[in-house]
Amino acid sequence: MSVITEVKQRLDIVELVSEYVTLQKAGRNFKGLCPFHSEKHASFFVFPEQQSWHCFGACGTGGDIFSFIMKKEGVDFGQALRLLAQRGGITLGPLEASSKVEDEKKEKLFQINEAATEYYHHLLSSTKAGGAARSYLARRKVTPEVIKEFRLGFSPDAWETLKNYLLGKGYTEKELAEVGLIIEKEEGGSYDRFRNRLMFPICDIQGRVTGFGARVLDDSLPKYINSPQAPIFDKSSILYGVDKAKSTVRKKNLVIIVEGYMDVLTAHQHGWQNVVGSMGTSLTEKQVGGIKRLTSNITLALDADLAGEEATLRGRAILAYSNAEANVILLPPGKDPDEVISEDPALWEKLVGQAMPILDFAFQSVISKVDINKAKDKSLAVQKLLPSINEIKDPVQQ
Repeated sequence: MSVITEVKQRLDIVELVSEYVTLQKAGRNFKGLCPFHSEKHASFFVFPEQQSWHCFGACGTGGDIFSFIMKKEGVDFGQALRLLAQRGGITLGPLEASSKVEDEKKEKLFQINEAATEYYHHLLSSTKAGGAARSYLARRKVTPEVIKEFRLGFSPDAWETLKNYLLGKGYTEKELAEVGLIIEKEEGGSYDRFRNRLMFPICDIQGRVTGFGARVLDDSLPKYINSPQAPIFDKSSILYGVDKAKSTVRKKNLVIIVEGYMDVLTAHQHGWQNVVGSMGTSLTEKQVGGIKRLTSNITLALDADLAGEEATLRGRAILAYSNAEANVILLPPGKDPDEVISEDPALWEKLVGQAMPILDFAFQSVISKVDINKAKDKSLAVQKLLPSINEIKDPVQQ
């Protein structure tokens, strides 16, 4: 018997789904409000005999216990298998020795990041040293509730404070370097990577701290730095705040992607819990693939400057390839989402409602930079737009 079959036999789908959905008996089956879209009348059914589920409403999706957990928790099949096997008291087949060691190492790195998060948050919230960071957040009108929810922190202006703290908890310098919290010197020794910065823990969809973003509190450069690539951190695959946003993204069937950490904090503070951040980078295939487990409706709200426009245009091809329904929010010139939401929440809501299809944005962007009355400019515009046109799968739209 395969482990997949054993999991299905060990676990009852009605009992599992009942932890997420209030179910009522409907003949031999059960029904309830779909957990994957907003509805007033129950269209979500669970079939005990087939050990399956299906939404007969807007979703039109269905499957077994694995697909339910994958969709509900935003995890891949392997992660769903582990979660359900653990729930059923099933020990998965023996891993290769190297794989088992790798899993244990990653778990240790997650523990280190968690300890660092708690330490940074304590320094921000409860020490004199964190005063400058608290003042900065107060000026940006970030509430104590949001600071606590996102577990913001402060790294002191010292070379070995975090290192010594974590060494005292039994971790090794090698482990701290591997997760990116310290930098090893060529001549020997090491020092804290993050110093005198406001700290933003970056979590995966399960809420585990994979890395950090860090902002200076003075005029030094670079303004922002992030954890380096590590066994548990790949910046190109994570969207900031996705662990906080996932339930609202599912409920609204819409995600809004902004650039910065502060954009995300301000949005959540004003009730827009379906906002996540690309952390200043262009949208990647991995990020889109991850968020599409929650919704295929993606709206971009990148900064209203040249860099933001170029990032939006680069993201267009990735979104088209992934078959996502993509739109763009047109922000006032020179403004970012943080500023718009803080200064005029009603305007932000209006702009979200007026978001335009990303293909229309691409056409508008190209045409605005040429004189279509000139043959040369018209030819140039066609050359730039032809790849976008070819990506349209509907021949009528083409």
